[in-house]
Amino acid sequence: MVPDIGAVKLEALIKRHGSAVAAWESFPDKLNWEGKPVDWAAEIALAKKKKVTLIDCCDSRYPQLLNDLPSKPLVLYVAGNADVLSMPGIAVVGTRLPTLYGTDMAESFSAGIVRNGMSVISGLATGIDAYAHRGALAAGGVTIGVLGGAIDKFFPEDNRELGRRIVTSGGAVICEYPFGFPPGKKTFPQRNRIVAALARGTLAVECPLQSGTLITCDFSKKLGRRVMAIPANLDSKSSAGCWKLIREGATMVTSAKDVVAATADVPVAVNVRHSAGNAGAIVADVSEKPRKAIAPKVKPMMTLEESSILKAVPSIGITLERLAFVTKLPASNVADATMSLRLKNLLRFLPGNRVAPAKEHL
Repeated sequence: MVPDIGAVKLEALIKRHGSAVAAWESFPDKLNWEGKPVDWAAEIALAKKKKVTLIDCCDSRYPQLLNDLPSKPLVLYVAGNADVLSMPGIAVVGTRLPTLYGTDMAESFSAGIVRNGMSVISGLATGIDAYAHRGALAAGGVTIGVLGGAIDKFFPEDNRELGRRIVTSGGAVICEYPFGFPPGKKTFPQRNRIVAALARGTLAVECPLQSGTLITCDFSKKLGRRVMAIPANLDSKSSAGCWKLIREGATMVTSAKDVVAATADVPVAVNVRHSAGNAGAIVADVSEKPRKAIAPKVKPMMTLEESSILKAVPSIGITLERLAFVTKLPASNVADATMSLRLKNLLRFLPGNRVAPAKEHL
């Protein structure tokens, strides 16, 4: 809660004064980030009220991988299941302005990652981050969202509902900032280091040369984790950052199996208990019954309309307009059904308003 006090400075203060308590009692300016007196008791009470778990760096639940950071978070604010922070995971990151190819890759790779028993970690930002979280949820897996501000200052607001789904599905939404702390230009790179540190490796799905994704990948590289990138067209500016990473030694991956294989030798804590958490800090009223963290892999249920549409889609793809003509269904019905089939990982969207059967990324 005190500005400019991180793990490195705290360690020096404890060494000088003998304990954290003695360091605090000797600290002259007990003011928080707003310039007001620090009231840690009120902060703890607010966490209980909002059903947020506070995990300090001495807690047995604190993710061991975060200890590799030179300036690790002193406290994690966790909405949801704190246990999932220590399960094997992959950071899936990318641009906020993705192409259809990028969103398709983010969803399908994330689905494949969770089906291989790992979590998907991302920054709950607009674009690739959001599609990565959705892909993991659609496959019934665990995903973790790391915020660049306080947990009660959700940003972007449009993804608040996505955050609630993450929590009620057995995942977690976390941050390192006290209640009320606003997101800003400095907080997002700080957020990126947590995304990278929590994971066995970082997968860049789609990013231009100027992108925060490259910052996350740099953190991952410095921590000795795997950096991976998905290839795209050579003339795609949206993937120029991914090609840069590949040229610099990142592992080029074409399936979730590649991702799992590339990160198999990275040590990580195991024996994680999966349970749905509480989304009280993200949305006031959660009426949906929590689901199990990892659902059994079953064949997705389809309506008769979806089934007829899926049968009419050739392997080379088809435009939605042509699909409506072939199936003799209204264009609006075709649009709704194809989106539903995409979320069930049965169809993929292609440029030119076309769809094709989903590729297997397992």
